Amino acid sequence: MSYKSDIEIARDANKKPIQEIGAKLGIPSEHLLPYGHDKAKVSQAFIASVQGNKAGKLILVTAINPTPAGEGKTTTTVGLGDGLNRIGKKATVCIREASLGPNFGMKGGAAGGGHAQVVPMEDMNLHFTGDFHAITSAHSLLSAMIDNHIYWGNAQDIDTRRVVWRRVVDMNDRSLRQITSSLGGVSNGFAREDGFDITVASEVMAILCLARDLKDLEERLGSMIVAYRRDKSPVFCRDIKAEGAMTVLLKDAMQPNLVQTLENNPAFVHGGPFANIAHGCNSVIATTTALKISDYVVTEAGFGADLGAEKFMNIKCRKAGLAPDCVVIVATVRAMKMNGGVAKGDLGTENVAAVKAGCPNLGRHIENVKSFGVPVVVAINHFVTDTEAEIAAVKDYVAGHGAEAVLSRHWELGSEGSEPLARKVVELAEGGTGNFRPLYPDEMPLFDKIETIAKRIYRADEVLADQKIRTQLKDWEAQGYGNLPVCMAKTQYSFTTDPNRRGAPTGHSVPVREVRLSAGAGFVVVVCGEIMTMPGLPSKPAAENIRINDAGQIEGLF
Repeated sequence: MSYKSDIEIARDANKKPIQEIGAKLGIPSEHLLPYGHDKAKVSQAFIASVQGNKAGKLILVTAINPTPAGEGKTTTTVGLGDGLNRIGKKATVCIREASLGPNFGMKGGAAGGGHAQVVPMEDMNLHFTGDFHAITSAHSLLSAMIDNHIYWGNAQDIDTRRVVWRRVVDMNDRSLRQITSSLGGVSNGFAREDGFDITVASEVMAILCLARDLKDLEERLGSMIVAYRRDKSPVFCRDIKAEGAMTVLLKDAMQPNLVQTLENNPAFVHGGPFANIAHGCNSVIATTTALKISDYVVTEAGFGADLGAEKFMNIKCRKAGLAPDCVVIVATVRAMKMNGGVAKGDLGTENVAAVKAGCPNLGRHIENVKSFGVPVVVAINHFVTDTEAEIAAVKDYVAGHGAEAVLSRHWELGSEGSEPLARKVVELAEGGTGNFRPLYPDEMPLFDKIETIAKRIYRADEVLADQKIRTQLKDWEAQGYGNLPVCMAKTQYSFTTDPNRRGAPTGHSVPVREVRLSAGAGFVVVVCGEIMTMPGLPSKPAAENIRINDAGQIEGLF
């Protein structure tokens, strides 16, 4: 059987005018700011008007640790949203926007796949509505104002060796990781070490995705620490007087983007913080708005549940007062086999023993998610090479962990294929068994929070941190930041800090390389192992295959 490619399916989509999609959610056309015919921003006035509404059910889609075999988390998120609409629920999908860097590198697009996609796919994976450009510009404005402040007398007495505000660009460019700026003599300022991160790693991105409204956004921007003085006291963005102008640049970017699935169901696509250096979820304003105008909201968190779901629960839910009613853990037979030691080239051959050997990674995630007090269902994202025996092995394993695994064929069949999963999600979400609780209380000391995640989620024996890091955490507690959650930055491929250790390892250590205070976003970043905030391109970037064909269509994004 031959299948159309994702991009061919997306091109065949029968899209409806975005005003019709908004009408499904009760959004009047005058509160939609259209970007063409198929995407629009939702006005702040409408968002404010629905705050008194009763909230719908919140469904989180997460996954096992990612493997080259693929899991299909976004595809499942979109498919589940369509499935819920199919069975009569007014459901909205909430996902993140795609970064240009990974799209031109090796990751590909971020709009789902097969018959479970959000469209317009090409726009979403490229410039979309300009949100990332606005974030890059706001971040760059602050960078320019810091160096300008130093040039014109340095009234804040900034120690130029301790400027911690790096620059950003939304592209994978390893040559910019470490640079020297302000070369060329007196007229260009004071030379200093500098560097670039990718835009999705910017604290401005994290703030936009956690801010409740424009006032909250401006206050958070003003609270960002940009440098330190010689006495090591912090210099804030508000000391440079940049937060007002930054908010102006971000005014439109704060408004969620409304698009549609292939089945013409509503989807909010907004924000895109890095999932391993930040909290990896779409914006709070999109999620909370969707909850006020939908029966069900299906959202996702980045990478595996040890990173994405943990941060969703401990950071996003804590900050926004949210509580998921059900969690879907996505797994594939192929990924189970890869965790069981099968090479990627051999995944098409039946191997029940390898499936069973790889299931402990899934089992660990089930246990972890249950520890937050929420009901769990496993979605087996179906591939055509899966056999009945392999699927049965996964279902039996999951049943042994007190949960149910549901085969979902949304990639192939759209909502028809995800209907069984949708019905199970409704059963769990409306069953009243959830009792959500974060993993740790606000008042727990920062290092204890790190240890709690390392031991309870990663199953590590210890956290390795030198005295300098421990002292820094104590200093931040003394400055009033001790009640912040911690944001663990580690590899997404393993429960450990070693990306090559698959399965469900125990007895390992978690080394902390450094800690960073994101005072505006409201969390402490804990960098474990080798984590890059500016990725590089692979030896053969995806950009080499992206072009416009003779018909004027974009090729190569998938």
